[in-house]
Amino acid sequence: MSRLEARPEPSRAMMLASPLLAALAMLATGSLLFLFLGQEPLHAFYVYFIKPATTAYGIGELLLKATPLILCGVGLAIGFRADVHNIGADGQLTMGAIAAGCVALYFDDVEAGWVLPLMIAAGALGGMAWAAVPALLRTRFNTSEILVSLMLVYVAYLFLGYLVHG
Repeated sequence: MSRLEARPEPSRAMMLASPLLAALAMLATGSLLFLFLGQEPLHAFYVYFIKPATTAYGIGELLLKATPLILCGVGLAIGFRADVHNIGADGQLTMGAIAAGCVALYFDDVEAGWVLPLMIAAGALGGMAWAAVPALLRTRFNTSEILVSLMLVYVAYLFLGYLVHG
């Protein structure tokens, strides 16, 4: 009977080849998808990957959308290194944005330089408070921080929807 055994050391060739294989697989499946949709795959890849970076406005929009994702990724990487599997970063980002937005709305008529740092601090504290819920439940009741933080993402979205739409 055959069995799987862990390698004593990861394959260096596969470590280098796996990102290339993933990119090739994406190009192949993306090309098939665009062909089925009746679009020219090379033109679609150009519009999707190259065109947004051809203007200063496009680069600004890319950075605007990438910054929160990078911040979430860095925060998750720190937690994963500590063996804390919190996957609710999106909900924590949402609650931080709500807290920062509340500060901005409260000081709507104030034109002072301290409002932006206060918004940043409120956003960080709002996200930290939302992350403290699964942490408290994990330490107090031994719940799974993966499930709790994931479920709290939906609660944060619903809370944001309530604030926006009533």
